[in-house]
Amino acid sequence: MTSTPASSPEVDRLAASQYISMTTYKRDGTAVPTPVWVSRAGNKLFVLTDAQAGKVKRIRNRGHVVIAPCDARGGSQGAPVDASARIIDDPAELAKIDALHKAKYGLQYRAMGLFTAIFRRGSGNIGIELTIV
Repeated sequence: MTSTPASSPEVDRLAASQYISMTTYKRDGTAVPTPVWVSRAGNKLFVLTDAQAGKVKRIRNRGHVVIAPCDARGGSQGAPVDASARIIDDPAELAKIDALHKAKYGLQYRAMGLFTAIFRRGSGNIGIELTIV
């Protein structure tokens, strides 16, 4: 997991939010906003999601996203910014992102992980590194 020690006001603002809206784009240019949990290390923001999620496919096709603070339903709570997104599938990096999320969201994150393990039985998690551009 790459990160820089410096901080920026935009990263501070986004990392302080409980959720961010991460807008990815379909091949035809259609925007698809999704509220996600976010954690940070240095000037990087990190998201964990199911490896088969549509947003992962869209990021693989186009690494540009727009992110903004939001509520749990995706309602805007601040100005959007452009970011580049990089898929992370290395187990060591995923473990670091998992630890960042556990530190930020605590019991709520652990409960969601248990729920996912029981009911979703997905293909595992994948990380998304966000860098403001």
